[in-house]
Amino acid sequence: MTTQPVPVNLVDKLAQFSDLWSQKKIADVNDYEVKLAKLKGEFVWHTHEDTDELIMVVSGRLTIQLRDGEVTLGPGELYVVPQGVEHCPVAEEETAILLLEPVGTLNTGGAGGPRTKAPEPLA
Repeated sequence: MTTQPVPVNLVDKLAQFSDLWSQKKIADVNDYEVKLAKLKGEFVWHTHEDTDELIMVVSGRLTIQLRDGEVTLGPGELYVVPQGVEHCPVAEEETAILLLEPVGTLNTGGAGGPRTKAPEPLA
């Protein structure tokens, strides 16, 4: 017996949690994880030395501070933070994002600290 493929509904998945700065894994793509997170306020300056990081805004607005400028994203927009580039996400209002990163990528990169969390699976 085969099972029918089931699409992932981002709105439904986002309704399942309210905690901020906590990544929720919603799918796997080869050696990558597709994750959702809700943000508000400023995160920590960090880098991902071994990988690029794709960030797409689902709702709200996100500013990605870079040492040489900033990128501001609205719903439906994405930005790829290049490998090794120091950055700091800031959301003035609650913002929902989708992330695509290799399995095992820490949310705080090499910065570590109390905000470092492994992604939690979301059913």
